[in-house]
Amino acid sequence: MPRVKSAPEKHPFTREEETTRDDSRRWQLSRFLSACQTTNQAMKTKELSVDLRDRIVSRHRSGEGYRKISAALKVPMSTVASIIRKWKKFGTTTTLPRAGRPAKLSDRGGSALIREVTKNPMVSLTELQCFSVERGEPSSTALHQSGLCDRVTGRKPLLSKRHMTHNAACQKTNQAMKTKELSVDLRDRIVSRHRSGEGYRKISAALKVPMSTVASIIRKWKKFGTTTTLPRAGRPAKLSDRGGSALIREVTKNPMVSLTDLLLSVKF
Repeated sequence: MPRVKSAPEKHPFTREEETTRDDSRRWQLSRFLSACQTTNQAMKTKELSVDLRDRIVSRHRSGEGYRKISAALKVPMSTVASIIRKWKKFGTTTTLPRAGRPAKLSDRGGSALIREVTKNPMVSLTELQCFSVERGEPSSTALHQSGLCDRVTGRKPLLSKRHMTHNAACQKTNQAMKTKELSVDLRDRIVSRHRSGEGYRKISAALKVPMSTVASIIRKWKKFGTTTTLPRAGRPAKLSDRGGSALIREVTKNPMVSLTDLLLSVKF
């Protein structure tokens, strides 16, 4: 029984082969765009002279129709109609200044770009600009107007694992360091000791209160003449400390949670 030759295995392309294929594609696309530009230039006609346009208007004013003017002066009937319409609107046949700057990319070049992006959606804007014969950066505008926008990467989670660990450690540290507010009687004793001549360090050691707290209470008494808690300067917070901690825990568990889900899940 004759042996059947197995098909040779297909090996992946090397880096040199891939570079050669990319260069070949770029060369083919550049030739295509050049051919489009040459065809566009061949189809483009020269602008009519002012004298010829004035003759068209004078014949129209004498009563001749569009078809008769077109046959006599050998000008397309659509051009005759356009010149007469312009003369009726602006009262002149001369070329008016543009309302804005001229487009950098022609209609034919834009169609070529759109066809290329449709064939290869993963092509980059830099490659398209290299392929294009026109100068500048017209590719993105033409593609956006056609509804072909660039790709956007997926949304990154709000918090990474490193951020979650750090926030949890900071939260534990803050809860451990947080102390209750001193009573009014203790604050009055601090002020009375200060008025008797004792220093901050001695008051702190005697009453077992941090020296920074002693200094803050005495500074407040010197400024406002009282040790009681003064009213807030602004409105009270709508969210309590407990509610804020619950929100942080919920976001830490699920970084992609929405604000509506947070308001429904957390009880304030």
